[in-house]
Amino acid sequence: MSVNEVYVFRPFKLIALLCVFLALCLDVVALLSPAWVTAEHFSLSLWESCSQSEARHPSEEEEAPWSCFSTLTSDWQIATLVLLVAGAVATLVAFLVALISLCRGTQRRHYRTVAVFLFTAVVLQACALVLYPIKFIDGTVLQTYHEFNWGYGLGWGATIFMLGGGILFCLRTDVYEDAMY
Repeated sequence: MSVNEVYVFRPFKLIALLCVFLALCLDVVALLSPAWVTAEHFSLSLWESCSQSEARHPSEEEEAPWSCFSTLTSDWQIATLVLLVAGAVATLVAFLVALISLCRGTQRRHYRTVAVFLFTAVVLQACALVLYPIKFIDGTVLQTYHEFNWGYGLGWGATIFMLGGGILFCLRTDVYEDAMY
């Protein structure tokens, strides 16, 4: 490198790797979250549904007990869980390939593979996150107000970070036009 040459470092791939890591963390927390749908005396996660029975006497100060059962008996909940886990596995593979590629210096060779894994994970996650509220509202009639809680929101956050990482891995920073400078 001579005195007149300038080296431009663009950290797009490191930012993409950070996006994929954040997506993976958010995805794991979303999968383990106990709160996907909540209502008064009701809570639904990917793994179990809990409801609180009404208090026997209004004067009692202790809370009524919660009863929980597995949600893995419903086809749509199993399908949602499988889609989310498959998306998380694709994101994990993309993260490992990107990390190894960046550490070894074989950067350009595996970027398309990482991007394909991330876009596949985005499609899987989006399908699961659209399926979940549609089937929940279709199959459940709650007598009270309910809301999709932070676990569901973290799933969307992970999907957005996956999409951002995939786009950043698709950018070609090694090819520049002389007319641009």
